[in-house]
Amino acid sequence: MIHTDIAIIGAGIAGASLGWALRQRGADVLLIEAEDRPGYHTTGRSAAFWVASYGGPAIVPLSLASRGFLTAPPEGFGTLLAPRPGLYLAPPDDAAALELLKAEMDEGGVDYQRLGPDDLARWTMLRPEWQTAGLWEGDSYDIDVAALHQGYLRGLKLVTDARVQSAVRAGGKWRLETGAETIEARVVVNAAGAWADPVGAVFGSKAKGLQPLRRSMVVLRTDPEPPTDMPVVFDAAGRFYFKPDGGRVWLSPHDETPDVAHDVRPDEMDIAVVIDRFEKATNFRIIRLETSWAGLRTFAPDRRPVLGWDGEVAGLFWCAGQGGFGIQTAPAVSDLCARILTQETENAGIYDAARAL
Repeated sequence: MIHTDIAIIGAGIAGASLGWALRQRGADVLLIEAEDRPGYHTTGRSAAFWVASYGGPAIVPLSLASRGFLTAPPEGFGTLLAPRPGLYLAPPDDAAALELLKAEMDEGGVDYQRLGPDDLARWTMLRPEWQTAGLWEGDSYDIDVAALHQGYLRGLKLVTDARVQSAVRAGGKWRLETGAETIEARVVVNAAGAWADPVGAVFGSKAKGLQPLRRSMVVLRTDPEPPTDMPVVFDAAGRFYFKPDGGRVWLSPHDETPDVAHDVRPDEMDIAVVIDRFEKATNFRIIRLETSWAGLRTFAPDRRPVLGWDGEVAGLFWCAGQGGFGIQTAPAVSDLCARILTQETENAGIYDAARAL
């Protein structure tokens, strides 16, 4: 039997960052990972960038509170950020989309610049009809997701290939059976991502309505190669985004297709549609599609993270539902949850992230 104070189910970015934050406070922590390696399903498939406006006004405080850690990380993490501005374009068929996005940025207090045709003319890869109006979010960055995740994992106790099959609480402690290990812990944290609701059910918790959504990515070799200083380019209507990486274009349909928790794969039709949109929006000639993948982004119905004590099941804590912004908000979310778990901050139930900081 393995004994620990806090057992965290899930070793993706949510579980790993919280484990690290708790360990900094002297807690005895064990990560329990169902796969043979951490971050297999979502964290390891991210094309993450830090964009303050991402996730909307309710998430902006968590992103801004994470910026300092990512900009100047502790020893052992290396360099995590590289400048990569965000450029949001008014689509020819939906000029109102840019104004709606601007209103969200204003509500969240995000810094941006409005751009007109003269400003956008420098980006010659865009077709003229996509050079009418835009928003420039200059304080944005690529994130080295692997370095961030490995930095959090370094030094943490971890068991892999361990799927929690049963959980019994007695004498103020949980006894978990994984098929490979028996684990005893005072507190269990549900950081199981797309699997969080099924994992919660093992503990007798009510479902939080967490819905996995598929997000796809394709890597294209183009002529010409994308300029290294090219921003992340977004259709303001949310139908695609693309960015340069290693001389290739990373292109996503910005899809959020409801799915179930499994080893997800991209849909061929989604890929075909986004490539068509990309060709109609840019002057790039596609030489070949080099690879593609998909990951799961999991949201609660209100699209806010589910953070805090279960409220009905003793000794069960939730750190789930971070959707696509889980990586860029990991420093703040993990610090907040660690403070609640170590009683530095009061929490009576599922925490409202919009009022967290």
